[in-house]
Amino acid sequence: MIVEVDTASAVPAYEQIRAQLATMIETGVLAPGTKLPPVRQLAADLGLAVNTVARAYTELDRAGLVTSRVRHGTVVAPHQAIGQPEIRRRLAEAADSFAAIAGRLGVTPDESLDAVRKALHR
Repeated sequence: MIVEVDTASAVPAYEQIRAQLATMIETGVLAPGTKLPPVRQLAADLGLAVNTVARAYTELDRAGLVTSRVRHGTVVAPHQAIGQPEIRRRLAEAADSFAAIAGRLGVTPDESLDAVRKALHR
């Protein structure tokens, strides 16, 4: 499992971790039952504070993507069908992150939309 954090990004490190793991879970890269690295190990690997990784795991747990149990660690939860409200929420969240990055890069709205269209057609 490869997770990368850009410390220069305006997106908080915990959110970068959460988003990457959520994408891996939702696309099947991380299958149900896959054990995630312990919080301390991932924090050490990324050079981050333990609380940063713990917050990412907590957010994933709240979203129902992972389950955490003392002494058993954190594992990818069984796939659950998600409803339209959750789909819209996640899409809006992804769009907000993309818009923030595009704004920091100084990209015009037309260039941003073009990049999204190209990505959707890949």
